[in-house]
Amino acid sequence: MRTVWGLAAAAVVLVVLVVVFSGTALAGPAAPVPGTPCTTVARACVDVAAKQAWLLRDGAVVFGPVAVSPGGQGHETPRGDFVVEWKNVNHRSAEFDDAPMPFAVFFAQGGIGFHQGTLETPSAGCVRLTRPDAIEFYDHLQVGDAVQVR
Repeated sequence: MRTVWGLAAAAVVLVVLVVVFSGTALAGPAAPVPGTPCTTVARACVDVAAKQAWLLRDGAVVFGPVAVSPGGQGHETPRGDFVVEWKNVNHRSAEFDDAPMPFAVFFAQGGIGFHQGTLETPSAGCVRLTRPDAIEFYDHLQVGDAVQVR
């Protein structure tokens, strides 16, 4: 009988350790955020086809949808799950003749990010926002925050 109780106690300890050290063992997949194509994990969400973006907190929309200008043909904005890598309030593009990219929030390889710019033409891969919206994204997002592009 002691052996059975000993094995049961060991199994319970093992399950507790898995839950504690994995953090998500029982959580399952992230839930969708209503009205967006993204999940509760995201702090920023982009719908490339609809040319819209949102800011999220705790699984709820806190800003948006706002109009965006994503990348055009041959310079598509990458889709996927990313994290904010760095920010620069007065960034200038080394690739595009020192072009201004105010309120830049970089999240994908190749210098892809959110920044202020015209919505009239496609970007070279970034997600352009109006000045007020770019300021809001810059202020809301921090390095390490999740960005989902769909």
